[in-house]
Amino acid sequence: MSGSRASFAGLGLTIACLAGHASADVKIAFIDPLSGGAASTGILAQKTHQFYIDAINAAGGLNGEKLELLSFDNKVNPQESLIQLKRALDDGARYVVQGNGSSVALAITDAVLKHNERNPGKEVVFLNYAAVDPALTNEKCNFWHFRFDANTDMKMEALTEYMKGRTDIKAVYLINQNYSHGQQVTRVAKELLARKRPDVKVVGEDLHPLGQVKDFAPYIAKIRAAGADTVITGNWGTDLTLLIRAARDAGLTANFYTYYAGVIGTPTAIGPAGAERVRQVSYWHPNIDKYPGEDIYTGFKKKYGEEFYTLASYTSLTMLAEAIRRGKSSEPLRVAYALEGMKLPSIMGEIEMRASDHQLQQPLFISTWTKLGGEVKHDSEKTGFGFKTERAIPTYVGQQLTSCQMTRPAKPS
Repeated sequence: MSGSRASFAGLGLTIACLAGHASADVKIAFIDPLSGGAASTGILAQKTHQFYIDAINAAGGLNGEKLELLSFDNKVNPQESLIQLKRALDDGARYVVQGNGSSVALAITDAVLKHNERNPGKEVVFLNYAAVDPALTNEKCNFWHFRFDANTDMKMEALTEYMKGRTDIKAVYLINQNYSHGQQVTRVAKELLARKRPDVKVVGEDLHPLGQVKDFAPYIAKIRAAGADTVITGNWGTDLTLLIRAARDAGLTANFYTYYAGVIGTPTAIGPAGAERVRQVSYWHPNIDKYPGEDIYTGFKKKYGEEFYTLASYTSLTMLAEAIRRGKSSEPLRVAYALEGMKLPSIMGEIEMRASDHQLQQPLFISTWTKLGGEVKHDSEKTGFGFKTERAIPTYVGQQLTSCQMTRPAKPS
């Protein structure tokens, strides 16, 4: 990528070849869906990881080492993920990245912990870029897991902070995927709305099978019959794309508050019909005012001809690179200790990998689907529409207490 040094310097870093002779590659296993209904989301994330790795390697690598991405298809299945994790470890991977599906992340983090306990000196670090179940940094936390996305509760805290001032919201319908993330979205949305907007009624809720619904028209009919003026959903992938498309086709005029409206395929499904009615909570979008990482966004689109989305891939790999630099080693134990508590200026504001639970602390943004022009400099998927910031949510608003009781291995001398 042209200007790759400048891009990675956006976090206050310079990724360049450091002193030392070349040694074995640092192998990073990407374990996510590369086939099936969620493949488009997984393949896009695979490309974003490879994009950043290519930039690091083009700049000379890290301590003389080059990074290598090994890709494994898990079909969004926890059992299949464990099979692929075993393959990755056999192939020499010392770092694992995954993001699609918290049920998968929970299986991987448990397996990584057990592997590390049984194989001292051959530890693995899990870089979670998108699995957002709060349990991963609470009761299921462990030293080897680091999350670079804001979790479900953090995002709902930010979303409802915005929603509490919207007098047009009177009747809310909750529709979510029936697994840990979707269940958590439903639960915490009801809790926070009851506290912040007790006048708002939750007029209905549905939990549907993950990745199995082909026609959301019956769900849209239920939403309309309930008299909902607002829909809250944590859906992602085809489950969100098909939901939005069914709402559009039925002429549903309710406003949608989402976690993942910017993800591949969904902007096209939204189209003009969703203008000023679809909102998302996210840690980034391409039309943030004075966004300093525009060359990353445009460089990715130029190379792949696809929409850039997964900024957490960039954040995780950049922080990994800085941890390797600080620790002067790519050994996972040293890197994990270097990551813990790390603070950096990022392209969306200052970030911190909180030491107590390994949950990244970062600002969040509420944005609205709006016609290209003015604040909307970049449209999504050639629709002529993109996301406009409605409110920047400071980091402290989304911060959550943690129940994590982390056990740490002996720190290397």
